[in-house]
Amino acid sequence: MLSVAVVGSGPSGVYTAQALLQQSLVPDVRVHVLDRLPTPYGLVRYGVAPDHEKIKSLQSSLRAVLEDERVTFVGNVGVGGPDGVSPARLAELYHAVVYCVGASADRALAVPGEGLPGSYSATRFVSWYSAHPDIGADPFARDALEARSAVVIGVGNVAVDVARILARGAGELRRTDVPRAALRALEESRVREVHIVGRRGPSQARFTTKELRELGALPGARVVVDPTELALDPAYAAPDGLPGTLPLPAVVRRNLEVLRGWSVGGGAGAAGDMPGGAPGSADAVRRIRLRFFLRPVELLERGGRVAGVRFARTAPDGAGGVRDTGRYEDVEAQLVLRAVGYRGVELPGLPFDPVRGTVPHAAGRVLRGGVASPGEYVAGWIKRGPTGVIGSNRSCAKETVASLLADAAALTRRTAADDPLAELREWGLRPVEWAGWLSIERAEAELGRSLGRGPVKIPDWAGLLAAARDENG
Repeated sequence: MLSVAVVGSGPSGVYTAQALLQQSLVPDVRVHVLDRLPTPYGLVRYGVAPDHEKIKSLQSSLRAVLEDERVTFVGNVGVGGPDGVSPARLAELYHAVVYCVGASADRALAVPGEGLPGSYSATRFVSWYSAHPDIGADPFARDALEARSAVVIGVGNVAVDVARILARGAGELRRTDVPRAALRALEESRVREVHIVGRRGPSQARFTTKELRELGALPGARVVVDPTELALDPAYAAPDGLPGTLPLPAVVRRNLEVLRGWSVGGGAGAAGDMPGGAPGSADAVRRIRLRFFLRPVELLERGGRVAGVRFARTAPDGAGGVRDTGRYEDVEAQLVLRAVGYRGVELPGLPFDPVRGTVPHAAGRVLRGGVASPGEYVAGWIKRGPTGVIGSNRSCAKETVASLLADAAALTRRTAADDPLAELREWGLRPVEWAGWLSIERAEAELGRSLGRGPVKIPDWAGLLAAARDENG
């Protein structure tokens, strides 16, 4: 029998487990899917926006894998941290270990004022409204209650997600699993203007057209785009591609078409305040401004808090990048969220490339000193960096599993524990198995019923672990 530990129960981890189950080279495989949290699904539970129900429904397919009799979910077991198990000790328990730990850190702007109260990473904001237990109490409540204007720096799907949550009516979020404290803060939010800002042009934005269009479907919100900023982008004037260049990707053409529709009639703040989703509506209570060719250079302060963002105006440099024009613009904001990308975090006990933010590997085999380390593998963002969509993890996992299976004959000659969970308990850990997770689900459903809602997430460690231990319901 081949005994494998998969560290991480998000899509990359579950797809790795699935690939191990579906292969036929080694018919007898046992997989333990470990997670630091007592809950499965990773970013599908704690990163996908609560109003994206179709994407969140991916949990059903991930669940089918975790419920396979050959798979054991092992939550509440950290790896590499001071309170967890080291990679070296984990290697004693299994023939192979596949690390699918993602890229949990956010990239910084590295500008003056970034540390002011009211300035946060979008990652932290997402974790708050997604009830990630590491966040705990309400770090955003004051901002959500008092900020009139918010700036979201970045033009990817995460930026669009957080802007949409800020601009969406809280009443619409009652049917989601948003935790009570976050819903209450969003209900009382004073945010009336949300700026989504990118340092380059619209043709280089990273959001998908579906995400972009959702902004225009928000009841009570207007989307504002300045046609003069769009016109700075050479691709905007030539949607079929510039002479001598390849045609624009389809997603870029569709994005430009949507933005063009929103900009018709004038500039930002003028006749171009085209309502998104409610043409001609005069009762929009929130405004979403999409801004381009603005690079943040400083967060401005007033009264010890963020009061705005100073941007340098940029322009295309003719080589695919941008250059500063020497002009600046200040945008008022009492809340600033940066959404400029993720990066991997070093896991103590594993090699790490600090430049790439990944674990060095060859086709998924972990490299120590340039040599493949027997029984150690990686998949997902910690392997390739924070790129691609959720589905990209499937092919990534298959490549890693192919390497693992090629090594299987040598791996099974290694010693593995007969009962790894018993060993973990002897080391002082308290694993939460699948029955514990089902108990958490029941507790969240009951919490929702008591509030007249569907299931509502338990937002704290103590609550999750208490629910997990009530396995008899």
